[in-house]
Amino acid sequence: MKPEKAKSLRDLTKDELNQNLQDYRQELHKLRYDVKSGRVEKPDKIRIIRRNIARVLTILREKENAQS
Repeated sequence: MKPEKAKSLRDLTKDELNQNLQDYRQELHKLRYDVKSGRVEKPDKIRIIRRNIARVLTILREKENAQS
C-alpha cells in the first residue's frame, strides 16, 4: 500500500472522503487485530494507514473551513 497524495484527495468530494476515511479506519482495525494474532506481513502498513487517515481528516477540515 502506498500513501495517498494530498493533491489527489483534494479533488474528491466530502462524501468520497468520508467513505475513504471509513475504509481506512476499518482496515486499521483489521490490521491491529492481525498484529495481535501475529498474522501481519508488513507492520509498516499500520503507519501508512494512520497517516492516510490524518490526511483525509486534514482535507475534510480544510473543506469545512473554506465554506465558513
